[in-house]
Amino acid sequence: MKHPVHPSRRTLLTLVGASLATVPLLAPAAATARTRAIGLDDPAKKEIAMQLVSSAENSSLDWKAQYKYIEDIGDGRGYTAGIIGFCSGTGDMLDLVELYADRRPGNVLAPYLPALRRVDGTDSHAGLDPNFPRDWRKAAQDAAFRQAQNDERDRVYFDPAVRQGKADGLRVLGQFAYYDAIVMHGDGTDPTSFRNIRKRALNRARPPAQGGDEVTYLNAFLDARVWAMKQEEAHSDTSRVDTAQRVFLRAGNLDLNPPLDWKVYGDSYHIG
Repeated sequence: MKHPVHPSRRTLLTLVGASLATVPLLAPAAATARTRAIGLDDPAKKEIAMQLVSSAENSSLDWKAQYKYIEDIGDGRGYTAGIIGFCSGTGDMLDLVELYADRRPGNVLAPYLPALRRVDGTDSHAGLDPNFPRDWRKAAQDAAFRQAQNDERDRVYFDPAVRQGKADGLRVLGQFAYYDAIVMHGDGTDPTSFRNIRKRALNRARPPAQGGDEVTYLNAFLDARVWAMKQEEAHSDTSRVDTAQRVFLRAGNLDLNPPLDWKVYGDSYHIG
């Protein structure tokens, strides 16, 4: 089952870099120490992050099975597809297919580019039905398309989250909390975007890079995240925070070291 995401997650993505640029530089010694520390971008930790997000977005730990996923989940965003929920109505699917066309001219999805440009910002399937889902699944058999999905996920969501988390002095769990928030909310300018969730947290606590306590700050961030989720009915179930991220935080598992046990939407998951 695919769970809906907030429309702001696809808006004003280019502002991510600007928000990161405002973060104060760390002292050299602290920066060096944190550079040596394992981050969410460590391959083993990144694999855990992909599984955690997939448990919430796809009700499965098998995130690699989602390259071929596509359906309209009735959330007003058109088709939702792929490993991170690219949407035909919100621009990131268009960006992905344009990238794929650049790398593999004449691919099976390239003919849909004019239609994807027309339906951007709407829930329309005009020019996509009836064969777009079939052709998406066909494209997912191509390693170049799977790599394009990986690269767009990293460019738009994963890499900005990890950079901001490291700049704030957060360890793996905190970097993941940022990533999961950007996946759902994006980094636009509306009140429920990632940058404004983080701003609400900063009003209550300081991150380690500013001399604060990491656990206290992460609790403030997750409180702000839950507030943001409850602003939209589709996100009123906050279990991806309450019975997942908070479980790890209460256990003091700030590096997301296995074994990990959590629940999302009532389903139980385990990474050994």
